[in-house]
Amino acid sequence: MGILNVTPDSFSGDGLLDAAEVADRALRMVDAGADLLDIGAESTRPDHDPIDAEAEYLRLAAPLRAVRRAVEVPITVDTSKAEVAARAFEAGADALNDVHGLRSDPELAPLLARTGKPAVVMHNQRGRTFGGNLIADVRAGLKASMALAHGAGVPRDRLIVDPGFGFGWGPVQNLEMLRRLDDLRGLGRPVLLGTSRKSTIGHVLDRPEQERRWGTAATLALAVRSGVDIVRVHDVEEMTQVVRMADAVVRGWPPEA
Repeated sequence: MGILNVTPDSFSGDGLLDAAEVADRALRMVDAGADLLDIGAESTRPDHDPIDAEAEYLRLAAPLRAVRRAVEVPITVDTSKAEVAARAFEAGADALNDVHGLRSDPELAPLLARTGKPAVVMHNQRGRTFGGNLIADVRAGLKASMALAHGAGVPRDRLIVDPGFGFGWGPVQNLEMLRRLDDLRGLGRPVLLGTSRKSTIGHVLDRPEQERRWGTAATLALAVRSGVDIVRVHDVEEMTQVVRMADAVVRGWPPEA
């Protein structure tokens, strides 16, 4: 999954606002091996300035339409607002990626039920009390999101789960999460992981955002070994090679047709 930020305050410093530039980046990501793209118009870094739904969609609309015209791969919209998601679906987005796991806007789960769109639901630990067992907290949060979706009429097979690496956890907890990714398989849903350029890598390697590719690569190889299904990355060309090589070791090569 290639990341397309259309924000002026992205933590990774790669935000773009011009629709043509975003579409060009999307094309290059697909050419480099991206199987799907994730586009977001509001930063999710801890100290970001919140924006309302209208401002978010105005920032998102033109780049999303341009990307939809440019590529055929599935596009997820990274938002936690039902109003933005609904308009994004109309503009060509294929699925939702919600960093609050359907828990911040009560209209999101019903929207998914009405539209039939799939969703990535993430566990977000920010503002929550740590119960002492990281994986137990993550699993409980993801189960709560899945229950919200199911209660609204969203079939289980439309959900992908994300443990929320970097969202409310410190470096020690994030590294534990990487060691215990196998424990998420029991949820019975595909797992997405987003470690790309995140601060834990910076803490371990003492590198700024733009110099965290090698650290990201190490986390992705571990993720593939643990059975993660989708990895969300900024540097598609390099990370595609990492994932394909790790996948060949773990699952065998050549891949079955």
